[in-house]
Amino acid sequence: MTPVARTVRIEVAGEPVDGLAGQTIAGILLAGGRLSWRRSRTGRPRGVFCGIGVCFDCLVVVNGLRDVRACQRRAVDGDRIELQEDDRG
Repeated sequence: MTPVARTVRIEVAGEPVDGLAGQTIAGILLAGGRLSWRRSRTGRPRGVFCGIGVCFDCLVVVNGLRDVRACQRRAVDGDRIELQEDDRG
């Protein structure tokens, strides 16, 4: 018998999104068809680039905490994800 994967539900910009336990936030966003989720200082769309936490293109706000790398942070049931604008000038 094949084990059933446990699901998690996160909220992304106010909308519920389902994923699998153990997935990163970026993994859930990509699986849902979202390729970018923030904008750079110059207004260019950003999402996952390196996927290993080096480039910082995938930053999001998680439960009120800014600058979380979506490719590194595993999603937890009930996480609230906000899209992060690069407002540092």
